[in-house]
Amino acid sequence: MQQLSGLDAAFLAMETHAVFGHIGSVCVLDPTTAPAPPTLESITRLIESRLHLIPPFRRRLVQVPLGLDQPYWIEDPDFDIEYHVRELALPAPGDDRQLAEQAARLHARPLDRTRPLWELYLIHGLADGRMAVYSKVHHAAIDGVSGGELLTAILDITPQGRAVEEPLSAWRPEREPGSLSMLARSARSLAEHPLRAARMTYGLARSVPALATSTARPRLPVIDKLIGRDADVMLASAGLRAPVLPFNKAISPHRRWAFASLPVDDLKAVKNAAGGTVNDVVMALSTGALRRWLIDHDALPEGPCVAAVPVSIRQETEKKGGGNKVSTMLAALPTQVVDPLERLHACTAAMRAAKDQHGALPATLMTDVAQFAMPALAGQAARLAARTKLLQRVSPFNLFVSNVPGPNLALYYAGCRLIGYYPLSALADGQGLNITVCSLSGQMHFGLIADRELVPDLDVMMGYLVEELDVLTKAVS
Repeated sequence: MQQLSGLDAAFLAMETHAVFGHIGSVCVLDPTTAPAPPTLESITRLIESRLHLIPPFRRRLVQVPLGLDQPYWIEDPDFDIEYHVRELALPAPGDDRQLAEQAARLHARPLDRTRPLWELYLIHGLADGRMAVYSKVHHAAIDGVSGGELLTAILDITPQGRAVEEPLSAWRPEREPGSLSMLARSARSLAEHPLRAARMTYGLARSVPALATSTARPRLPVIDKLIGRDADVMLASAGLRAPVLPFNKAISPHRRWAFASLPVDDLKAVKNAAGGTVNDVVMALSTGALRRWLIDHDALPEGPCVAAVPVSIRQETEKKGGGNKVSTMLAALPTQVVDPLERLHACTAAMRAAKDQHGALPATLMTDVAQFAMPALAGQAARLAARTKLLQRVSPFNLFVSNVPGPNLALYYAGCRLIGYYPLSALADGQGLNITVCSLSGQMHFGLIADRELVPDLDVMMGYLVEELDVLTKAVS
């Protein structure tokens, strides 16, 4: 048995009738490189042969009675891989629009908590002879980095595959523990809370001098307000509240998804000409696309928008582990800046300030705070927030913008060359839009997901994002 961290359990507590805690991906495949076209049977056997490399796939949840402590993972005694691996086919012509629509529908279905929290679909019928694999895993089990490790266990570097090492020991299912046993475990865990609180307080106390002397301190929004500084491209709104945008409302259970790929070399060329990092260019592309979409909807705010940017805090020794080792920093998206080159430089400055602010606080602060949330109360709080629309009233940011790095080499899925790897992230009330990008095999693969009603023209926003690369390329030259 393995207990979930408070942050892992938070992704369970956040779920309502419209908010789901899973994340997913679509792998677009070229089957012409495979020794034989993949079938449901061959994909199932591939996953089955590598289950020992993917521990979350055979674990299911066990709740503590009355929600008094974080739940546990156990090795599922009733594990049935055929329940998790499925197939479907797109009708002709099988274009990318149909693939996006089908993936959005699959992503809008919650996972069954009585089984291991993942599903995989082999999708036939794509145009040009292509195939796809849609998969989703609950965020309670993985984050972006551990999700990449999970994918690495399935992919190969040649069409012929590889010899997978045998497991060190045979897999053994676990019998579900009784209520008294779970309560006893929780009593021991809860007894450690005062020690954890003392450690967190000590870490925060040590951070005070760094906050006071940080170069980003004058840009902190509260300080800007108090001393009357011009925040420029930094957070201009009072406190930590972001401007209200059309998608910062309570969401429905339904989703839209759009995807596209851009060459990494083209983003690097912009970065080399203008300075900064490739991620700064990603932020500028997102900012430019969001600005144009907001203008279309007569909703462009006078000041910047605010993005939450996930930051991995996973150590090298934790690379093979599951769960969530992540923090979040807030960065301004200068949508009010007209000139594209100035907007790029503003994004670079905003990300630099965000990193300075984030670096002044303990890296594990979010994880430590979440550890004290009792699941029974956390779930009630999530449902109360949904009913009162709290998050759309006081949200400190408008959307998540996430960049997950991957290997820069050709990869194969069951012998099929991997053409694209497109993410589908999670949404929450008050944040009806998410932009996530994964770099892989020389391409930046963008996946935009949104509430179906709040952003009905998500494909338009994706088109703007692709066009912004040409705009920035011309601007820097």
